[in-house]
Amino acid sequence: MQLTVIILNYNVRHFLEQCVLSVQKAIQNLDAEIIVIDNNSLDDSCIMMQQLFPNIKLIKNSENLGFPKGNNIAVAAAKGEYICILNPDTVIAEDTFEKMLAFAKSKDDLGIVGCKLIDGTGNFLPESKRGIPTPWVAFTKIFGFHKLFSKSSCFNKYYAQHLTENQTGKVGILVGAFMIMKRDLYNEIGGFDENCFMYSDDIDLSYMALKKEKSNYYFHETTIIHYKGESTVRDKTYIKRFREAMQFFYKKHFNKSIVFDLMMCFGSFIFSIVKKNQQLNRKFHVDETIFFTKVNNVLDYSSTILNRSKLETFHNKHSINYEIIFDTSSFSYHEIIDFMQKNRAKNIIFKNFLPSSNFIIGSNHANDIGIVLNLSKVE
Repeated sequence: MQLTVIILNYNVRHFLEQCVLSVQKAIQNLDAEIIVIDNNSLDDSCIMMQQLFPNIKLIKNSENLGFPKGNNIAVAAAKGEYICILNPDTVIAEDTFEKMLAFAKSKDDLGIVGCKLIDGTGNFLPESKRGIPTPWVAFTKIFGFHKLFSKSSCFNKYYAQHLTENQTGKVGILVGAFMIMKRDLYNEIGGFDENCFMYSDDIDLSYMALKKEKSNYYFHETTIIHYKGESTVRDKTYIKRFREAMQFFYKKHFNKSIVFDLMMCFGSFIFSIVKKNQQLNRKFHVDETIFFTKVNNVLDYSSTILNRSKLETFHNKHSINYEIIFDTSSFSYHEIIDFMQKNRAKNIIFKNFLPSSNFIIGSNHANDIGIVLNLSKVE
């Protein structure tokens, strides 16, 4: 078998459904399998999987075991030569896996490979590619020097800015929302370190691959959506685990220093507070909703229905705030993702309509918790 796609879910039932639907389309031409592992979700994620995707392997944990252990359990059941670790709050383009596997097979020194990630508004996510967060690199990130001196090689390593978002090349760290590697290498490394509950696990796994004298790559020729933070609530528990995760990585891989420990403690606390504040929903007043479809009158939710045979750039009037809804039965995810990137703007938000389950899903900002409108419940 070529590929096993592993999706670890926790309380994001609707995002999981969309993710699985997109993955199914993306593996149609491959010898591949999907494994969904659920960390004791309190919503109806497992019921949904059993009803809509009865042929997909579902592993149900009796408690929330965290990101590393959950994925390790799934990898132990995987059959693919390559594995893909995938967040449930993602949408995969139809050609993503074929392109990624072709690239992976072309590299004799492959460690982990990731691709371009965009958020729900079409904006590039810089964590798609990162450098090794040495104490110095972490310092430049925590105190914002990576932004102030973005063109300096001394300060711009955190987000691997030696590469643009549209350049493929070697990087230090890939993001755990989407990463592909050989299953044998994953097992040789020992998988995700279960001593870390979440947050620095992808950094650690990427770094461990480098220590095996492998190379990690950022591949820009395919793009996926990552809505971000869907499984995470920015509360005191989040702050505590974020700090613990940072401390875990540095204690494991770098010499212990009281000064550096204090700096990391202070820096990670400030950073997590900023993230928490960013989580607050940003109000976006919609002036006009546009529904892209190939079928007339599919959805009454929109104020403007565009019957299009293909997605085309519309005339963006910057004085108007647009909500654009895509009928996912009319267009491929590749087309939708391409449109989002080409038309991203501050006055535009995007949503997807899944007619099979009659709900609209998306996110108004990278730090929002996401929006699901179940039309079956709308009178």
